[in-house]
Amino acid sequence: MKILMLTPYLPYPPASGGQIRTLNLLKYLNQNNEITLVALYKNDQEKKYLSHLKLYCKSVFLCKRPSNPWHLKIIFKSIFSRKPFLVIRNYSNEARQILEKLINEQNFDVIHAETFYIMPHIPKTNIPILLVEQTIEFKVYQHFVDSLPFIFKVIFSLDILKLKFWERYYWKKASLVGTVSEVDKKIIKELEPEIDPVIIPNGAGDEMFKKRLTPKKTIPFKILFQGNFAWLQNTEAANFLINKVYPVLKKTYPNISVIIAGQSAKNKIKKTNYPEIKIIDIKPDDIKLVKKIYQQSGLFVAPIFGPGGTRLKILAAMASGLPVVATKTGLEGLAVKDNKHVVIANTPEEFAEKIKLIFSNKKFYEEIRRNAYQLVKKIYNWQKISGKLEAVYKKIKRSL
Repeated sequence: MKILMLTPYLPYPPASGGQIRTLNLLKYLNQNNEITLVALYKNDQEKKYLSHLKLYCKSVFLCKRPSNPWHLKIIFKSIFSRKPFLVIRNYSNEARQILEKLINEQNFDVIHAETFYIMPHIPKTNIPILLVEQTIEFKVYQHFVDSLPFIFKVIFSLDILKLKFWERYYWKKASLVGTVSEVDKKIIKELEPEIDPVIIPNGAGDEMFKKRLTPKKTIPFKILFQGNFAWLQNTEAANFLINKVYPVLKKTYPNISVIIAGQSAKNKIKKTNYPEIKIIDIKPDDIKLVKKIYQQSGLFVAPIFGPGGTRLKILAAMASGLPVVATKTGLEGLAVKDNKHVVIANTPEEFAEKIKLIFSNKKFYEEIRRNAYQLVKKIYNWQKISGKLEAVYKKIKRSL
C-alpha cells in the first residue's frame, strides 16, 4: 500500500514516546508498504537525522514549524483565534503546501495522521484518513492547567475549551480514529458515540528487549525513573519520588539510591540535598546510555498522576527485565494485573511499602519481572502492532 504518514515531530532520535512509536512503526511498515513521510521540525539541527528516516521511507519531507512556542506572535494569535494554542504552535504553511502537492500528484491508499493537531494541514481529499490519538490532548492540558495558580487557570480555561472542541472536530473529520488504549477509546466513545475507535497500542522498542531473561544474581538497591522532562507528568513524577517517596523509604533503606534520568532532567528537576539521588541528563540520541541505566537498576518506579496514552517508559522497563511499581493512572491502558505483572501504589507510604516488598522477597521479584517480560513480548511488540495497523489500513481502504 502507498501510505502518506504525517507527524508533528521528527521520528528520530527515539527520545520521546511519540518518536519511539513512529520510528518503530516505520521500521515494520516499510517491509510491505511504500511510505511517504511528512514530519514537522523545530530546529535546523534536526535535519541531520534525515538519513535515519530514509532507511524506512520512500520519501521524507521535513517542514519547519515555530521553534519557540512561547513567541508573542503565537500567543497573541492563539488568543484571538478560534483555534487553540496547541494547533497554532504546531502549524506549518510549508507542510500544508507540500501535502496539497503530494495529494494532487500521487495516488495514496491512506493518510495516517499521528495526533489530531497535524490534521489542519490536510487539504480536502477523498483519500481515507486514519487519525491516531496518542493521548486525549484536552485531558492532558487540563491536568497541566489544574496545577497552575488560580489566575492562570482562568486565563487558560478558554484555550482548554477550544482544544476540546477542535479535537472532537477532527475525530469526526477522520475516516477512522485510533487510540493507544481502551481507556482513551472509552473517552472518545462517551464524547462522540457515533465514533468507534480502533486500538493501535504502544510497544517497547526492539533495542530494550533482553534477548533472554535470566534471574538476577544480586538485586541492586537502585531505583530508576526515566523520561523526557519536557513533559509535566514526568517532572511531577520525579518531584513526587524525591520529595514524598524517598524520605519514607530512606528510613528502612538508608543506602538505597535513586536515578532520575532523561532529556532536560537537570534543567527541570530541582536539586536535592540527598547524595543518594542522582539526576542524569540523557542526550536525545544516546540510546546506549538509556539501556545501560536500565540494566544497572533494580527497580523502575513511576509515580505518574497525569492522564492519557500509555507509558512507553514502563513498557521499556518490562522489556528490559525491570520490575515496575507505578500508580494506577500511570498503568492505565496496559493489560497488566497488580501483583502479577506490576505492583500498584498511589501514596508515598504505599510506594515505600511496595518497594520494600519487592526488594525483600526474591521470589516475588523474579515472578513480577518474568510475568511482565512475557506479557510485553506477547502483546507489546512493534512487529505485531504494525501488522494490526496494516489490517486497519486495508479495512478503511475497502470501505471507500
